[in-house]
Amino acid sequence: MPGGASSTDIFLHVRVIMGMVLGLGVTRLLSGIANFVQHPGKYKIYAVHMGWVAWMLLMLIHFWWWEFWLHQMGTWTFAVYVFLIVYTILLYLLCALLFPDNIAEYSGYEEFFISRRRWFFGLLAVVFVFDLIDTLLKGQEHFALFGREYLFRVPVYVVLCVIAMITPNRRFHAAFVIGSLVYEISWIARLFNTLD
Repeated sequence: MPGGASSTDIFLHVRVIMGMVLGLGVTRLLSGIANFVQHPGKYKIYAVHMGWVAWMLLMLIHFWWWEFWLHQMGTWTFAVYVFLIVYTILLYLLCALLFPDNIAEYSGYEEFFISRRRWFFGLLAVVFVFDLIDTLLKGQEHFALFGREYLFRVPVYVVLCVIAMITPNRRFHAAFVIGSLVYEISWIARLFNTLD
């Protein structure tokens, strides 16, 4: 390691870079929400879209919390570093897909969201695969903390994302986002309340 840097020093360095990208994602979401307040009649709000905005904001906050477990990594490699940066960039891209620079060619966020669902849910499926890899990077003991539920969580989410990519059915999308919000809150409360 350069200059005798410890794994703790590397961890802090990586967290700063990840934090910058996550900060951009949070900023994107909060700016999008603020735009509704600043210009209430400009675009029609779509509840499903706003549900995914809330889920993404929760996901970013949760991501920053659970990544603290990286401090236990003894050996850092460039591949792990790149993986974590790409993971963080994927999260930012999901935020950018929720609030693009301009949706003037759409009648509102419902038309926009449904027309861009393949991109959003395709990236979201990839994020769940990255989550699995990220969990494995932290070691078998860490992976075991989540029990059998985790072995179902990732594939079920990937399948639901694939369905969401295919169907424009508004009821499915509403049920998916409501279920995801409830489950994510439950997941955090049950398994991530502390980092012990």
